[in-house]
Amino acid sequence: MIKEKRKLKNYTQEEMAQILGVSLRQYVRIDNEEDLPRRDILKALINELDLTDEEIGAYIRKMTEKKA
Repeated sequence: MIKEKRKLKNYTQEEMAQILGVSLRQYVRIDNEEDLPRRDILKALINELDLTDEEIGAYIRKMTEKKA
């Protein structure tokens, strides 16, 4: 879902990493839904990609289920 929203905004992974202040490697893990970002990064993602409450809720549930 993050990847799709990023592409709709026409951002590259490199641009998103720079906007969020994370390494490209870390952002790729977020983009591929392999890693749940820290709260400050998550907040920046929500703002930058205009994520709805429903989208972010579904994303967090999906990511926490993967860790369980």
